[in-house]
Amino acid sequence: MPAARSRHARDLGDHPRSGDTEKQVRLALPNVTDSTVTARTETLTTANADRYRSTVTATVDRLARRLAAVDRPTTDTTAHELRARVAGIDLDAEPIGIDRALAELDDLFVREAVWFHDPGYLAHLNCPVALPAVAAEAVLAAVNPSVDTWDQSRIGTEMERHVVGWLAGRIGFAAGDGIFTSGGSQSNLQALLLAREAATTAGTATATAGAVPRPTVFATAETHFSIAKSARLLGLDTVVDVPTDAVGRMRPAALAEAVAAARAAGRTPVAVVATAGTTDRGVIDPLEAIADVCDLEGVWLHVDAAYGCGLLVSPTRRHLLNGIERARSVTADLHKSFFQPVSSSALLVGDPADLRRTAWYADYLNPEDAAEPNQVDKSLQTTRRFDALKLWATLRASGADAIGRSFDAVVDLAAATHALVQEHPDLVLVAPTQLSTVLFRWQPAGVTDDEADALVAPIRAALLAEGRVLIAKTVIDGRPCNKLTLLNPETTIDQLRASLDHVVATAARVRATTTAPEGATR
Repeated sequence: MPAARSRHARDLGDHPRSGDTEKQVRLALPNVTDSTVTARTETLTTANADRYRSTVTATVDRLARRLAAVDRPTTDTTAHELRARVAGIDLDAEPIGIDRALAELDDLFVREAVWFHDPGYLAHLNCPVALPAVAAEAVLAAVNPSVDTWDQSRIGTEMERHVVGWLAGRIGFAAGDGIFTSGGSQSNLQALLLAREAATTAGTATATAGAVPRPTVFATAETHFSIAKSARLLGLDTVVDVPTDAVGRMRPAALAEAVAAARAAGRTPVAVVATAGTTDRGVIDPLEAIADVCDLEGVWLHVDAAYGCGLLVSPTRRHLLNGIERARSVTADLHKSFFQPVSSSALLVGDPADLRRTAWYADYLNPEDAAEPNQVDKSLQTTRRFDALKLWATLRASGADAIGRSFDAVVDLAAATHALVQEHPDLVLVAPTQLSTVLFRWQPAGVTDDEADALVAPIRAALLAEGRVLIAKTVIDGRPCNKLTLLNPETTIDQLRASLDHVVATAARVRATTTAPEGATR
């Protein structure tokens, strides 16, 4: 019998299975002429604007048909088959031309994509994307600007600086500055670099971690892993995990004690990292009280608001970020709670002089005496995408309040989902949240803690293999649990109820399978 098709194959044609040859993969593509194969790579120029229009239009048409047919986050294609399909493409084979190559891309990648806009996608901090930003992304691909120096994108430089100023103002920085980055990890890396330089005597680009004795960062066990990784990359001696309260927020009194103990032990406090939206619990550290400690101790305060930055434009919850304006630096991941396509992140600082601590100049690119504003002076990257254009388009098309209402919607949805979990006889709510995560465990009456813990990973794996509802897993207070992260403002509570029911049914099936008597059919 022929193998069953993945769900996305239903309306859009059969896909060759994992055992098919490369020749068979090619035979599945549209029958186009070889005239699209050129002697050199065909680049976008004035002369082929019509070709650009037809190529992109055909690609968008195919993608729109895929979008219209999506009925689950991803397919049920096995990992083995996915790897076989990719391995079956010989990248050194004779070229097949633009039309066939893009049709192959659709067949190979888009068919098997994970769709974050589907209501069954509940796994990670991935969002559906704002439509104006999607269109702006197409502009970026065609124009291909780099906003490292003024002469490479004069208007782009000015627009990015304007968006950065707007973001800084939303934080509460009276005269702040910043730079767009590839993501929260890079923003956090640069923030710690600036903090390290500020902790040195000279505070210049030639300073090193060795200029201060045993430089130390203060965070919590809930802090994003990029902080510890960045500290290691920067040669910072230690990351101290400050104790948290019962819901996972940094305790300011414990922070004060940790800083004092570090100084007594001969360490140099370099930075305190507070989190506005922890990845698992979705809670916000008490920013005002932490800022009080940092001001008293003269320590750099960095707020990682990669997740919680959507509160900056919330019509109802902006107060949850009170105190963020007292930070020296802030990370904002716009490709999370601002609903922007990846990548779109920014590092913002209250004092523009802080960004100049790591400036580096080259005569061929950004001489120190340049009259133009070269953004590379503030960035760890040289060539850099004009990602600010996507947020610009979204703000001009929909406005900041619309973004904020969308983020409010997912926070409201999370609160309603918590209530569903608490009411369900087979589910246990593991922890509260201030944002949009749901930590839970499947544990009906009669299921022991050890058994429930052991089922967390198999439940997630079974759901992923099926492709209908995608969830995540993590560890809270030493015990594994499953996790939903809600970032789709279009998802309804009825859809969440259906997804939870499916999770419960899957969990019961997994348990029955894993505990079946030896020799029974599985």
